[in-house]
Amino acid sequence: MTDDGVWKALADPTRRLILDELAECDGQSLSGICARLARRHALGHSRQAVSQHLAVLEAAGLVWVRREGRYRFHDLNTAPLEHIAVRWLRPDLSGDAP
Repeated sequence: MTDDGVWKALADPTRRLILDELAECDGQSLSGICARLARRHALGHSRQAVSQHLAVLEAAGLVWVRREGRYRFHDLNTAPLEHIAVRWLRPDLSGDAP
């Protein structure tokens, strides 16, 4: 996925909350994510709405989906974020702060 897809995925506050929840507790089902969003952030999104957000995150490569039987579990993938960090956040090799 291009950086554009990652930026689009990160542009929505609900998707950022989903990523925060996956960073804290990886490998969640759709039901688990919905419950955490409702309990911790007072978001009453439908399962369908959260599923659509997850689809955008998956298309951007930020979320991996794995199946175990009839269940789907969502895992955070930080590789696209690392690519952005490497691209723009270079270490200061001179030791001088700007």
